[in-house]
Amino acid sequence: MDHKEALHHFAHLYAHQPQQLSKQVRIELALRQAITRQWPTGLRLPSHRALASTVGVARQTLAQAIKTLLDEQLLKTAHGQGTWTNKPLAAATQVPTRLQLSERAQRVLSGPGASMIQNGSFVPGIPDIAQFPMRKWRQLYASVTVPQNALLLSYSTGGYGPLKRAIRDFLARWRKVHCDTEQIIITDGTHNGIELCAMALADVGDSVAIESPCYWGARNVFSAAGLTIEMLPWRPDEGHRLPSALNASPLVYLTGSHHYPLSVPTNAEHKRRLCDALSPTYVIEDDYEFNRDDHANLLFDPRSERHLLVGSFSKMMFPGLRLGYLVVPRHLAEPMNRLRSELFREGRMLDQAVLAQFMFDGDLDAWCHRIQRDYLGRQQVLHDQLRTLPKVRSVSMPSSAISLCIEFEPGINDVQIAQTLLKEHLVVRPLSPVCAKHDPRVGLVMGVGMLSGETLVREAQRLRRCLEALLR
Repeated sequence: MDHKEALHHFAHLYAHQPQQLSKQVRIELALRQAITRQWPTGLRLPSHRALASTVGVARQTLAQAIKTLLDEQLLKTAHGQGTWTNKPLAAATQVPTRLQLSERAQRVLSGPGASMIQNGSFVPGIPDIAQFPMRKWRQLYASVTVPQNALLLSYSTGGYGPLKRAIRDFLARWRKVHCDTEQIIITDGTHNGIELCAMALADVGDSVAIESPCYWGARNVFSAAGLTIEMLPWRPDEGHRLPSALNASPLVYLTGSHHYPLSVPTNAEHKRRLCDALSPTYVIEDDYEFNRDDHANLLFDPRSERHLLVGSFSKMMFPGLRLGYLVVPRHLAEPMNRLRSELFREGRMLDQAVLAQFMFDGDLDAWCHRIQRDYLGRQQVLHDQLRTLPKVRSVSMPSSAISLCIEFEPGINDVQIAQTLLKEHLVVRPLSPVCAKHDPRVGLVMGVGMLSGETLVREAQRLRRCLEALLR
């Protein structure tokens, strides 16, 4: 690959990064994708002047991006010899002939999981991090990190009290859930909350019933905990499809008011009929995505002795926050709080204090109102582009969520389509890997958090053109 070809390829990758990101971040992402996926190891990069000129940025901006990749060891440099790629050796990723991992770990790693690519057009599960009010967030950190707040550097036994009160009030406003602060357990995100439920409420070998299609993260957490997964297909117009022979399930895991990954409203009556048939000891509901008016879709009742609600701020605010909550029955609050402390320890008091103040000041409510309106408009743009494609059964109706799902006619290889789209820098997830073996649905799951405005329109049109060619 000569310098002219490398410059052309770099310019193409840079142009397809979300425009709301800074120029430095777009350069980093473009170079990282080129180095890890397409450029050979040892390729000498064109001069910094040529790279900066190609995409119209200042040399200082390019130099900062190059420094980041040098720190990550994706690039190497030597005085007077230029800069060249240092692609990780393939041998480093080869699986040894004798695996040292547990069977549970191998089972988790063999299925669908978190993608190494967490940015790009239509990447699912990522909210709009570019518009988040980071200035206010930084100001709140400065306000809580004062000498008299030294206790915020200690363990947070039971969680930060003011944050629990803020969550209690938020749930009452947005979800019509009226619970006591004692019922709230602060977690390090959804996965941590689900893991705590699996450890506290089931033993190795017990079964957990989950919906198909499912949230892959929950399935992986339950599998890693040694539970047997029973997947029950769910369709919005039919409800859950129950097998003729029902197995007793100590746990049932359900999506909250908005199904992920189908991105459609759920149905509380469907959930009620399923629980009546299975008679589980506990029902865990994951309020993954929601808006202010869909709380009627929740089955959760804070007065019940068997219902738990899992929530996270990562999809509302930004993924790196990694803070969430569990609302548990009163009789489980004390033992599950102690179990969390014993298994995971508790900290991050500074983060909890900042989040609490952010909520008390009304900033979270304002952000949710604003960004959910934006998501609805973005989904409408994408929906209009995809709904008339050939071999498409359905496209989820526009909503205020960050995800959208397109379902194909049977026989389409959605995994291959997703892989082909990735080569065009369109990042989507196939639907079939998160369906039960006897659930033939195929499709694509995509997000609208990383795109907006003219960039969204342009990329939606490009996605449509690619899908038209692939589906025909």
